[in-house]
Amino acid sequence: MKRRGSRRTETAPEQKQAVGTGTAAITLPEKPQGNGRKRGAQPAQPPGELRIHAFRVGFIGALGVLAALLLGSILGQLSTVILYVVFAVFLALGLDPLVSWLEQWMPRWVAILVIVAAVIGVVAILVATIVPIIIEQTTTVVDNWDEIIAGIVGSPFVAWVQSLLPADFDINSQIQDALAWLADPSHLASLGGGVLAVGAGIAGGFTGVVIVLILMLYFMASLRAMKGYAARFVPASSRGKFLELTADITGSVGRYVMGQGALGLINGVLSFIYLSIIGAPAPILLAFIAFLGSLVPLVGTLAGAIIVSLVCLAASPLTALASIIYYLVYMQVEAYVISPRIMTRAVAVPGALVVIAAVAGGTLGGVLGALVAIPVAASLIIIIEKVLFPRQDAA
Repeated sequence: MKRRGSRRTETAPEQKQAVGTGTAAITLPEKPQGNGRKRGAQPAQPPGELRIHAFRVGFIGALGVLAALLLGSILGQLSTVILYVVFAVFLALGLDPLVSWLEQWMPRWVAILVIVAAVIGVVAILVATIVPIIIEQTTTVVDNWDEIIAGIVGSPFVAWVQSLLPADFDINSQIQDALAWLADPSHLASLGGGVLAVGAGIAGGFTGVVIVLILMLYFMASLRAMKGYAARFVPASSRGKFLELTADITGSVGRYVMGQGALGLINGVLSFIYLSIIGAPAPILLAFIAFLGSLVPLVGTLAGAIIVSLVCLAASPLTALASIIYYLVYMQVEAYVISPRIMTRAVAVPGALVVIAAVAGGTLGGVLGALVAIPVAASLIIIIEKVLFPRQDAA
């Protein structure tokens, strides 16, 4: 028996060495001999299979690039339609608070018809009265563009400004280059950038207005149904909170659109009154430019004021000086009195975030991007406050 046990111990295939002394000995397995492969290790793939996998990855990557190029081409072809949809959604959200207010006395469909009839009436009045005057005054400005440039460059005001600048800086050439750039019709669309550059010429026409009004009517009528359909993608336990969140977002966007429109209307009306008093050329056209400028956050009012003042400079330096003084005063009043009273109730966005959003949106999408940026920022703030912060507090 002892001999068999000793033989089994000597010939055991997995001999263990004892480490340590005494009875508390630790046994360690012997290191495997040779260069054997570890158990469970996969055999190396032959080079042919590696080449097949590389070809497959490259083929899929090429298909992805082609799909991205195709999608970009499709979006480019549909850019005008996208522009119409964005304008229609903004108008529908901007008019939805009025529809909700009228619902206190009438059904929703009647309120929608009343609002749409009012919008069509306002557009018809503008087309019948103001648009012909704007076209006439625009034609006059275009016909006298060379005289306007000569009057601006040769004015005593420009000569006085030139005397304050270094000798190597020629302000006359800078003004001529800027006015020549503005006179080029091809630069009109590039002011918008991105999607606006493609659809700028069409959106201003009668067909574009009709399409936007029809889309706006459909969006206003189906806004609640669209919210309910979108809520079907959310679990039933969270649908109530989702509908509340969408109501807050759409309400914020609607109030922003109404507030920005009110700022533009105030600037346009006051500009027309003041420009008519000081005898500025084409006051209705210049007031319309001021109105459009105020629709663009941050830089729109300043850009409109610069254009109006340059046109007034062609009439006389005193007219231009009066225009500059007026807009300097108005921009301060708008920034510290009018805008806080209107926009604070519309969107609760910090001032620094407004600047960042407007600059980023203008860089990415031009005028349209600047218009959309602040409502998007306000929507993100609502989502963070209503969704992210409660989850963090409950964790």
